[in-house]
Order: sequence, then structure tokens, then C-alpha cells
Amino acid sequence: MAAIELSLVDWRAVEGRSDLDRFYLVRDHLPDARLVQYLEVMRGAGRDDYPVAAMWNAVLAGVVFQHPSIEALIRELGRNPALREACGFAVLPLQKKPPAHVVPDADTGRMTIAYAAPEAARAAVPGSWNFSRFLANVIEQTLGMVTQMITTLREQLMEVLPAFGCHLGYDGKAIDSHSTGRVSRTTGATSDPDADWGKHETSGVDASGKPWKKIKSWFGYGVHLIADTHYEIPVAMHLTPASHAEQIQLRVMLKEIFAETPELAERCRDFSADRGLDSTETKTLLWETYGIRPLIDTRELWREEKQHPDYDPAKPITRPLFPERVDTIVHTEKGSVHCICPQTGEQRDLAFQGFEADRNALKYRCPAAAYGLECQGRERCHQAGGVTPGEYGRIVRISLDDHDRRIFVPTPHGSPSWHRGYNRRSALERINNRIDHSFGFERHFIRGLAKMQTRVGLALAVMMAMALGHVKDGRLGQMRSLVQPIPATG
Repeated sequence: MAAIELSLVDWRAVEGRSDLDRFYLVRDHLPDARLVQYLEVMRGAGRDDYPVAAMWNAVLAGVVFQHPSIEALIRELGRNPALREACGFAVLPLQKKPPAHVVPDADTGRMTIAYAAPEAARAAVPGSWNFSRFLANVIEQTLGMVTQMITTLREQLMEVLPAFGCHLGYDGKAIDSHSTGRVSRTTGATSDPDADWGKHETSGVDASGKPWKKIKSWFGYGVHLIADTHYEIPVAMHLTPASHAEQIQLRVMLKEIFAETPELAERCRDFSADRGLDSTETKTLLWETYGIRPLIDTRELWREEKQHPDYDPAKPITRPLFPERVDTIVHTEKGSVHCICPQTGEQRDLAFQGFEADRNALKYRCPAAAYGLECQGRERCHQAGGVTPGEYGRIVRISLDDHDRRIFVPTPHGSPSWHRGYNRRSALERINNRIDHSFGFERHFIRGLAKMQTRVGLALAVMMAMALGHVKDGRLGQMRSLVQPIPATG
């Protein structure tokens, strides 16, 4: 009988290792003490029908359990006493004892105690107005604290995961505003004045050799995300109106996070991004300032050769590596290096021999000597380069200080190590997919830059806190999961 009574009172006994454990994981590992304390100071001596900590926990529960709106969260709190208790609300409705008054009896004249009519019971669950006011304070007063939580979680993850931050990557993501973007005839503004129109253009060549182009436009915002591409966990985030350029935001973010967490710059070995982020300034910043190898796809910007009448689209464009002299060495815009036999005109790829850090140069070797190939123009090639290498073959060094930094980087484009690092950036696509589907940004009701930044920041902080909790509890294989139940033995 005692066991039955306990199960009716202690909701944790009913749930056991339940879905609530995911909420506890976030609640216990999110560094939100300063934010909650600040909100309590703001409330001061005002009404405290619903404690600040309970309201904040309810907001977190809405993110963890992926409720699309506050109304959905309120309905869940109303029907789930276990969740109310976990957040810190009363499980049952609250009702004050009615006040008593001493009054004379009309018939006997004796003094008796009379009770006033009882007040209506106060609901244990806050209403829409309570949440709206609370969220307004969070958005207006504590926006920087939400961002600081991401920084703190990043540093805590670095402590428990020694390899966290070794492989970083960037990706931008479009998020529509809950606004059509149409300008009102009466006000002359949109229903979300912070948002604007963005455009993302992609192009390529299909299997038949026909060029294609795709343009996506949206009204809203852009999420600029840096993440660990090995562990698939966010590292930093900026949110801007949709029209802001990704390249500029990336450089701002790199300088910001490495200034906040210098150890991250020392730990990071490579940084990947798609070709939309290709620029000399970004690649130079990564390598020269932080010693991080840029694994960024290279755009094809050469246009002059395409105007020649003998241009063949099936062949890559090449230019002399040393244009100041007549030589046999050429390169493509992607950074691949070739030699052209002066005798037969045959083009071969030079053999990559690695990056010489002391010379800040890429080292290549004659393919005939490296692979034992027959080359009729070998001697003329040596003469053109002004070298006498003997049997070892000609060596070609490309100094990064003297050549195009957009094209030539410490890890050459297309090399096996480049492909391994670049392919890891698919982790960012999976994180963006979770932002859309797990956290409800594919269909939401948010307008305004501050609201959107708070909501996206909370989503990423919850993702990081959940990962931190799993790692500390020894569940490394579950650190990426947002919905998988925690094992009873975990």
C-alpha cells in the first residue's frame, strides 16, 4: 500500500528514466544562474505568483520538448503534472484560505466567526500573459547573457573533450520571418521591420555539360554558424538580417571567438567552408594569423580565357605558375599544378610532396622522376626552370608569400587530406536540419531580431548543454541526440 501511495505523490517514481531526463540534463548543465538571478532582481518586490526559476525552466522545457508555441507549452504544462513539478510550479491549483471576520449574531447577539466567500483557485500553470511578459524581459534585458551561455558551454565542452575544436567549419542558414515582407500601405513598413530580403545563388554544370543556376530569396534572417565538424556540436553563432554578407560575418566571428577563447585558436587545426566563403582575406586570416589550414572550396573566377575562340569547356583553364619566364609549369584556378612536356605537349600532374612550414611553401616533384615515367622533354624542362636536379627530378616550390593566397593554401585543394576535412562539413548541414525540424524553425511565429536571436541562441545552448550532460555521464555516442531516450542504466 505504501508503494501505491508513493506513486501517487512522487511523479518521479511514476516516470522513472523518462523523457523528463532530457529536460533534467539541460536544466542541470545549462550555465544560466546569472541570467535567472538577474531576472529575479528585476522582479524585485513585485508579485511572485510564479517564481522566476520555474518560468525560466518552463521556457527551457518548451525548447527541449520542441513545442511550436507558448500556447502549446501551456497546454502541456496543464495536462502534465510531472513537467510542472520538474519546472518548479505547484502540482495542484493554489487557493488561499478565505478571510474570517467576527460578527454579532442577529438573533442572539453573540459574537460569531464568519468567513468570506472563497477566492477562485489560482491556476498552477501560468497563462499566456504571464509568459509574454516574462519572455519580454528575457529578450529585452538578458540577450547578451544567452550569448554568453554559448561561450561558457563551448569552454566546458573543451574541458571534457580534448579534441573539441580541432576541426571547425562554417555554414550560413536562411530563416524566414513570420512576416510576408510586404510593406503596409498605412505604415510604410513590414510587420517585421528588423528583417529584410536575402538572396542565395548557386550554380554549376550538370552531367551533360549544361550550366545551371538556382536563386533562392527569402524575407527574414541569416544564421551564421560555426561548429565542430567532428563532434557535430555548435561552437558560435551570429544572427543578422538576411542581406548581410556571409564572408564579412565569418571573419568577424573568427576574430571574436578566438579572442574570447584563445585556446580554441591553438587547438584548431583546420577550418572548412563552401565556395561561397572563398576569399583571399579569409584564407590569409586563418593561416597567417591563427595557423589554421583553410579547407574552403575555390570559386572559378577566371573569365579571360573563356573569350578565346579555341576555348574548350571540357578542359580546365591553366595559367603559367611563373609568368615572368617561359616555363613548362602551369596551374589551374583550383590550385592543381601540372607540367607540359616541351617535346610532346603532354600534360601531367606534378607529384605533391607536402607543405614545408619553415619555408611556408608547397613542394612538388617531377612526375616522371617520382613515378618512373618516360619523359622525352625532361632535359628541356630542367633548362626552362634553370635547374640541374639529376636523377631525383625537378623540384617546384610554391611560396604562399609570392602566389595567390586564394588559390594556394597549405593543404592543396583536391588532395586526400583536403577532401577528408572538407567532407566533415556535412556536420553543419545536419545541425541546420535539427534547427529546422527539431527546434521548429521551419514553421514558427517569431518576428523581430531580438526575439529570433534569443530563440536561436537558446536552441543552440540547449543542444550544447545536452551534449555536455551526455559526455559527463559517459554517453559519448548519444551526445548528438536531441530526442533519443536516456537508457535506464545510463
